[in-house]
Amino acid sequence: MKYRFYFLFGFFSLLLLFYPGDSPTFQIFAQQRALFDQPEPTVATTKLNPVPYVVNAWEPFVSAQGIYVVDLPSFTPVLERNAHDPFLPASTTKIITALVATDVYQPEDVITIKDPLGEGQIMGLIDGEKITVENLLYGTLVHSGNDAAYALAQHYGFDRFVELMNQKARRLGMKDTVFRNPAGLDDFNQHSTPFDLALAARALLSHPYLAKIASTKEIIISDVDFKYFHKLTNVNQLLGEIQGIGGLKTGYTENAGENLVSFYKHDGHQFIIVILKSDDRFSDTKNIVQWLDTDIAYFQP
Repeated sequence: MKYRFYFLFGFFSLLLLFYPGDSPTFQIFAQQRALFDQPEPTVATTKLNPVPYVVNAWEPFVSAQGIYVVDLPSFTPVLERNAHDPFLPASTTKIITALVATDVYQPEDVITIKDPLGEGQIMGLIDGEKITVENLLYGTLVHSGNDAAYALAQHYGFDRFVELMNQKARRLGMKDTVFRNPAGLDDFNQHSTPFDLALAARALLSHPYLAKIASTKEIIISDVDFKYFHKLTNVNQLLGEIQGIGGLKTGYTENAGENLVSFYKHDGHQFIIVILKSDDRFSDTKNIVQWLDTDIAYFQP
């Protein structure tokens, strides 16, 4: 009995000595047990985009010398011609001009126009006019105004701006592209490829602010003092004519021919269509759109 008494006394003494009670450690464990639970291991899942493939062997009639048509989510090409050959980009250059402008300016920044460019397609900027960067972006992407593109570059410093355009192209993987001016005026040292312009288009489409501007069919903008108003009409005739076309950028010079970079959305699928040195860029794009609707199918990896 004596040994039993000493055993019980010792047992309960130790129990009382080490009982955690309301200690902070005990409260953390008791009230936050989920923190200490070991979750069951999970298997990481990656969502793969459906991959397009051509159902029939025939290709649509396209007069363009340079073509690159690519499914946007998977960036899988479905039609290409001279995809990595150099072409004069003309005003498709302005895709990169707009991207760089959003890097160096805020939309509400005000630029005072000095000696506006009067060559080629212009929005009609007035010397001394004060206008926001946002409205110059509308002039650049919607109306394809060479004066708007030059104003964005000259205010920052023309050479520095063009260098940023080339840096942006390299970062986007546009390995066969060189820019010499922000408007796409003919310079035989300035060139790009159908593939590279698809990369530029993808970058613009990932920028909702610019994508919205590029899909605008018509708009009237003004300077900050409401003295000068500019009616801007998108050069892309397919906007509003073909359902699913949402921009992006036209281009034309006599040497470059007719260029057109388009965004097309149909039945939940998205495409970039690049047409360079075409005899009729709008007919070419229409033919490609019809072909995409009837001769492209998808499989899920």
